[in-house]
Parts: sequence; C-alpha cells; structure tokens
Amino acid sequence: MAIRDARQQTVSPAEPFDRELLQKAEAALRAMPVRSEGERQYLEKHIPRLARTIALAPPPHRTGRVLELGCYMQITPLLARLRGYREVRGSYYGKPGGVDRKTISFADGEFTCLIDHFDAERDAFPYPDAHYDLVIAGEIIEHMIFDPVRLMLESRRVLVDDGRMLITTPNVASVTSLAKVLDGGTNPQIYNLYKRPDGEPEIGHMREYTARELGELVTAAGFEVEQLFTTFLDEYAPHQKLLALLAAHGYSTENRGEQTWCVARKRPDAPVCRYPAFLYAG
Repeated sequence: MAIRDARQQTVSPAEPFDRELLQKAEAALRAMPVRSEGERQYLEKHIPRLARTIALAPPPHRTGRVLELGCYMQITPLLARLRGYREVRGSYYGKPGGVDRKTISFADGEFTCLIDHFDAERDAFPYPDAHYDLVIAGEIIEHMIFDPVRLMLESRRVLVDDGRMLITTPNVASVTSLAKVLDGGTNPQIYNLYKRPDGEPEIGHMREYTARELGELVTAAGFEVEQLFTTFLDEYAPHQKLLALLAAHGYSTENRGEQTWCVARKRPDAPVCRYPAFLYAG
C-alpha cells in the first residue's frame, strides 16, 4: 500500500526508500526549529524531497564524515541525528575562505555545523583527499553555469575509495516536461524562472538532466552507479496519463518521474572523461 508524507505526496511501494527511516525523517523535519514563517513554508513544501534524501543517504562508511554541498541547514542536522555521522560539514557558494558557523537548538541539545564558502565549479574544495564517506549534492547540479564535471571530480577527490555521492535533481525527460512540450507554450524544464533582480541574487536552473544523462555524468567522473531512478510528484499527477501514449508509440516509460535520484560509488581505478561529449561542445 502506498503511504503519503507531510505534503500528501504518494510514496510508491516500488520506491527504494527505507519506510521506517522515511517516517522518522518526516517527523524530524516537521519539528525542525525555524527562524521565520518564510523558512517554515519553504521547509513544508520540500519535506517530501528532504525526507527521501535522508532515507536514501548511505550510512557512515570509514571516516564518519559527510559533506552537504549547497547546505541550507535542513537535512544537515539529521545526517548526525538520524544517520549517525559524527562530523557533518556544509558548503555554499561564496568567496573562498569564508566560513559560517550555524547552530540549531533542539529540545535535547544543539547542533552546530561549519559551512565553507567556495565556487564548486572553479575552486578546489577546501578538504583533504579521501576525507568524507559521503558527499550530498541535493538540487545543485542543475545550477552549475559552465563546468559541472569540475564539481563531480572535486567531490570524488574528497571521498574515500568506495565512498558515495548522493545526487538529486529535476528530470527534464519526465512526463511533466513532455506535457509542456506537447502544450507548446511552456518551457519543458521543471523550474525555469529567474530570480527577480531586486531580491537576493540567485543562480537558477541552468540545465536540467535526464536520468540517463545523470548516469553518464557520474560515470564520466569515475563513479559507478548503484541506484538511479525517478519518482513522481503528486502535483503533476494528471500528466501521468501520457505514459500510456508513450507506450502505445514504442517510447520508453522508464524514469519518467519529475525527480531523479542517484547514488554512485567512487571507484579509484575507474577511467575519467573530463569533458563528456553529451555535455560539452568542442
């Protein structure tokens, strides 16, 4: 039987998430202290994805360390409290060398995380080789402006051998993207809006990936795909009727959900393709 989470998003029995851990993550996210109503609204909207990220995150491996790229301090404390990581570090776009120290107060104690500033496409990550068991890139790869493989290679460098990278990103080959193309009047990317210039600067979705492309990206960077799949979002459920249309005309119905998930293992002896042809010109 399918279950539903805090935002009434269906959790299909076919989805490879630990159900008990998923429910614990949902409850912890709902109870997460926030500083404003805006933060609360953002958190509530994204609980389905955030809880699934926690549920899919591999447990500590060798070092007990995990790095979250693009850290918003939402899943970060739960990587320690629910997944057992002894050291949780965050990063965010900014001038290299800057470090934020952020603390969240829970009823049973405080969680503190250091968040390093750097440009993941230009700068070396400020960590030693083989320092982390896990690197999480949740909803970040689609924001890269010009060199996403650089982010992948630096993530690989700071991972231990056989360490994992967990990536989540929108799926541009979803039935929702197909519906937008067939409609003819809407951009097929799941999110295609610019930030208003009078607000805080923010890089939007530069390029969304198909699930197959994401697999090719991690493979090019010297990873082995362990899990690669998509999930559907309830808000776009009416578009799922297009699955029958695809099947009737001989097109694949696999990985047509709006959200792509990938867990990949670092293979130290794997070949690396610095500029995969599907992603770089020339």
